[in-house]
Amino acid sequence: MKTTFIALCLFIAGLQLSHAQAKLPNSATNTFTKEEQEILDLSKTKWTWMSDKNVDSLDGLFAENSVFVHMGGSWGKKQELDTIKNGRIWYKKAEIYSASVNVFGNTAILLNDIDLVATVGGNEVTNPFMVTEVYFKEDGKWKMGSLTFSHLSRQVKLNNSNNQQPPQR
Repeated sequence: MKTTFIALCLFIAGLQLSHAQAKLPNSATNTFTKEEQEILDLSKTKWTWMSDKNVDSLDGLFAENSVFVHMGGSWGKKQELDTIKNGRIWYKKAEIYSASVNVFGNTAILLNDIDLVATVGGNEVTNPFMVTEVYFKEDGKWKMGSLTFSHLSRQVKLNNSNNQQPPQR
């Protein structure tokens, strides 16, 4: 009897957990709450600002102690803004294939499956990334706390006739 009761409890717990899965890019969920849509829109705007090298707007978005993780290293807000302003990395185009947002109180985690066209050290490259963006709400306004580029093993999907460079690994 005790074994049956434990098995039943484990089954119910497993059933509950199966309904509490995180939203991931390419999942069947295509509807977003108002707050999730706000984060998605902010992220798209951020990609435009990065492409336009609009460091003034990015300065307002990035938290003072924000962190940025790239293939070549990690650094803070000042270095990221300097990197964008001086063109060491020019985020030319982020082609977003799918995105998801998970909100936990005043924190939101956004995942973007993208192909990123960028000029790095004077060379134009295109790479497939899963980009993780962490936002938190401060005084009623969303701020970015972290931006991480994770290189994907998939092929680049973007067909860009101006870019004949192979993906950088």
